[in-house]
Amino acid sequence: MLELIDLFETVLFPIGHPRQAIDTAKKALDLARAQQSQLILLVVEDPEGTDGNDSTLRKNILETILDRSQQAGIVCEALNRKGKPAFVICDVADEKNVDLIVMGTKGINLEEEKESIAVRVIQLAPCPVLVVP
Repeated sequence: MLELIDLFETVLFPIGHPRQAIDTAKKALDLARAQQSQLILLVVEDPEGTDGNDSTLRKNILETILDRSQQAGIVCEALNRKGKPAFVICDVADEKNVDLIVMGTKGINLEEEKESIAVRVIQLAPCPVLVVP
């Protein structure tokens, strides 16, 4: 079996839709702990402010993950950016030279989600993407 030792020094976790973010956060934290990776948390806000309550929920989730990562001894950085999510995620991945992006998706069949952020990130990402359904 392939060991993942030191394969993922830096992991990017963009906090997406609040319902999926909690389950995906657990996977990202487990991976970062197992790999002794730095974890970068990213909240992307709509520049026109149309994401309303979701933005507040994502920020609350970010605070919870920061607390949990600190308790687990994971080096963690939090970023807040504005723009189109898929493009911002890929830009941050490139800028921070991340080894893996861990993100959730609203559905199971990515082929049916032509407009999903996860599909767009998979197409544009400068590194591997782990999608958690």
